[in-house]
Amino acid sequence: MDRLVEYVPIITSIFSAFFARQLLAHYQEHKTQYLLWWLIGVITFGMGTLSESVNILFGWSQLNVRVWYIVGALLGGFPLAQGSVYLLMNRKFANVTTVLMGAIILVAAICVILTPITVGPDFDQKLTGRVFDWQWVRLFSPFINIYAFIFLVGGALYSAFKYYARGDKQARFQGNILIAIGGLLPGIGGSFTRFGFVNALFVTEFLGLVTIYAGYRIIRANKPVGAKVASAGA
Repeated sequence: MDRLVEYVPIITSIFSAFFARQLLAHYQEHKTQYLLWWLIGVITFGMGTLSESVNILFGWSQLNVRVWYIVGALLGGFPLAQGSVYLLMNRKFANVTTVLMGAIILVAAICVILTPITVGPDFDQKLTGRVFDWQWVRLFSPFINIYAFIFLVGGALYSAFKYYARGDKQARFQGNILIAIGGLLPGIGGSFTRFGFVNALFVTEFLGLVTIYAGYRIIRANKPVGAKVASAGA
């Protein structure tokens, strides 16, 4: 069973491409900043699962583990969260946080590229940041992921309950709840990777992206014509 789970990222990567194509069409229609960030987020999400797919199909390599850590652990849900920031917050705050968080991610990525890597004789060939000699590099990701959690999951919950209070208990409420759940799942799986349970991440990544997509589609399909977008997945 564990061996089969290791192939889940291949399916997730394919689904990411499918989701990104729909977001691209949506962005070309509306040209909004939040949709651009969501598009970037789904693409980077797919890049992370693609690196996991490369690992299972072609084996472990230092280059791939660095790519995986940068697009997965560092970028993670940040672009998706930043889409919610541009949607729900004022433009000045969104621009400032883009520069600030972007600088932090850039510094962290450079450190990941530069850190020496050491593997022991009992290394299991799984993707993990535990192989980095500079273990302090791993301290960047919790900070970035907390930011992503606040604005992706928190933003979706805020939108959901705003619509609930207005009496819209159907599409927008349900869709945003699904987006919040979907944003939470990969973070749960990512926590398991710190203890060596990488396969848990593969499952939660897939379930998380599918759940986010389901929420997005519910809101997209039920958005009134001419209405102003006011939810994280509209």
